[in-house]
Amino acid sequence: MYFVVPLWIAAGFADWLCHRSSHIEHNAGARESLLHLLLLGESSIPVLAALFLEINAGVLALALTALVVHQITAMLDVEYATTVRFVSPNEQHVHGFLEVIPLMATVLVVILYWPQFLSLFGLGSERADFSVSLKHSPLPVSYLVAVLAAIFLFNVAPYLEELRRCLRVSRLRLRAS
Repeated sequence: MYFVVPLWIAAGFADWLCHRSSHIEHNAGARESLLHLLLLGESSIPVLAALFLEINAGVLALALTALVVHQITAMLDVEYATTVRFVSPNEQHVHGFLEVIPLMATVLVVILYWPQFLSLFGLGSERADFSVSLKHSPLPVSYLVAVLAAIFLFNVAPYLEELRRCLRVSRLRLRAS
């Protein structure tokens, strides 16, 4: 709560700063920017589930699926980006964090809910619980507000601004041609 989530938010913002300094609106454009928003959405789904729902086999399956999908999208993003623009060593380092943080978060949650993880594979003594229910002991409202505000301010808004820049440059190029 107080390490992994803030680290993920900070790494996402650092990645946006790298994209801004490489002027992706003039090279990779909206295609890469849309991939960034997709990556943000893919990682946000299990984060939101963990913040608001009881962790059980269903939430763990969602997190594991999101992790795999996020890694595939991240590979497609970097594959595309490296063909159309320079990806600096700093940006590559930030990407490493953005790939490891979801894995780290998922592993930590799996450890905390090991019996439900085992139940996904028909192992252990618990039955797999796929019910969707709000946390019986909700996280503090102040924490939720702070995290959601930080995600919006440091991840959602910057990546929407990035897409706006890319679309504006794209429109200017169409008018010029």
